[in-house]
Amino acid sequence: MQTYIETPRLILRDWKEEDIPAFARINADPNVMEFFLKSLTEEETLAFYYRIQDELQNYGFGLYAVECKEDHAFIGYTGLHRFTFDTDFAPGIEMGWRLAHKYWGHGYAPEAATACLEYARKHLDIEELYAFTSVPNHRSERVMQKIGMKRLKMFGHPLVPPEHPLYMHLLYHIKL
Repeated sequence: MQTYIETPRLILRDWKEEDIPAFARINADPNVMEFFLKSLTEEETLAFYYRIQDELQNYGFGLYAVECKEDHAFIGYTGLHRFTFDTDFAPGIEMGWRLAHKYWGHGYAPEAATACLEYARKHLDIEELYAFTSVPNHRSERVMQKIGMKRLKMFGHPLVPPEHPLYMHLLYHIKL
């Protein structure tokens, strides 16, 4: 298992199969998935897990498993993801995070995301990163602001039906 990044409180590392049950609980939690089209089933979580593994192997970066140093608990992911959906800013690389609800409000998301930015600056051949979220997701937008990203615009997410309340998204950006 490779550790990519360490912060004072967190380890961002390769995924382990033992992470899958906790990952499935996170993806099924209505609090965590409030601003997504739907929660994920166990099968969808497993497919997501394998896509994450493929991206880490194929590109040398991806969505890293996040572990608390204090108790070695898997708490979610933070990292980088290639996106190619049909927009004027694609293809690109996004910064993303998803943490278990019980770990919200402790500053873990901005801590992990800031560390990912520094890792990308020092170790990866990436010039810029994006982050996006649905308009009502103020918590995620606040993380983007805390890590120094700047809001570029609002856009209709092409993978969300236009009539859906989560269709409009905020786009943030940072040069590395």
